[in-house]
Amino acid sequence: MLPTPQTIRRLAVLSLLLLLPATVHAHSETGTIGGFESGFLHPLTGLDHIAAMVAVGIWGAYLRAPAMWLLPVIFPVVMAFGGALGVLGVTMPGVEMCIALSAVALGLMVALAARPPLWVAAVLVGFFAIFHGHAHGTELPQSANAMTYAVGFVVATGLLHLSGIALGLLVHWPWGRILVLASGGAIAMLGFGFLFGFIRA
Repeated sequence: MLPTPQTIRRLAVLSLLLLLPATVHAHSETGTIGGFESGFLHPLTGLDHIAAMVAVGIWGAYLRAPAMWLLPVIFPVVMAFGGALGVLGVTMPGVEMCIALSAVALGLMVALAARPPLWVAAVLVGFFAIFHGHAHGTELPQSANAMTYAVGFVVATGLLHLSGIALGLLVHWPWGRILVLASGGAIAMLGFGFLFGFIRA
């Protein structure tokens, strides 16, 4: 089933609405700006984060509704929990390794056109989200406001998921299916590169 023009318009409007907090915070106090901007930019400065978050959107779109909307909601919600653990100083083993593995696993799910039960996909996405969130939380700048920092990285994550969904919707066309599966393979290869240190995240 092809996305309707109304669905595409809604995605475009949602993307614009997600950008509004940046405008709102631009006139707030300095700590708020630093918190939101730092949080917003953090996921966009790490290729490992970008790869995994885009993969979540692609896979969700490939699995279709309700996964298309559920997975991109689960990831930032669980990621915020992981971020809180990082801010509180709770240690977690293998954070960087699991972030690299998230790109491998999620990329392979797309490349192999995997269609597990929705709860399996949700658990897998949620598991990796904790580690991404923990990394964001532990790297919170000391001068930043923790709450606005969290809002910033959740908004940026949502935009990355939306870009993945937009790419994943191309699966409805034969050429688009090839592109989507190839994108999953590329993300998995990036993950292997992060995992073995061939590529710097």
